[in-house]
Amino acid sequence: MNIEYIKVNGTDIAVVSGDQAEITTPQAALDLAATARYEAGAERIAIDKRVLGEDFFVLSTGIAGEILQKFINYHVKAAMFGDYSRYTSKPLRDFIYESNNGKDFFFTASKEEAVERLA
Repeated sequence: MNIEYIKVNGTDIAVVSGDQAEITTPQAALDLAATARYEAGAERIAIDKRVLGEDFFVLSTGIAGEILQKFINYHVKAAMFGDYSRYTSKPLRDFIYESNNGKDFFFTASKEEAVERLA
């Protein structure tokens, strides 16, 4: 997992990328939030979906809800970026839609769009 810190419009953002699932539990997400905050003062995180475990996208596991709750409790805004077209679950599609209409948690197609939504 690679964490790059950027500043956009005066906002510190941690951009997390990688090619294997490393954020597979709510505790791992909380550790990431703490790392971003204490290393760079970033309260906004853009996360490559490849870094998330597949269980995140199966809403019945509760992982997505728990991770979202951790981020909200610790005042962290997050945007997940990547291709979601292969997911056909209506509950997941609804979750993505509702998240994208909120203020704290977003799903975007690209890293650039994730950073833009967080800035």
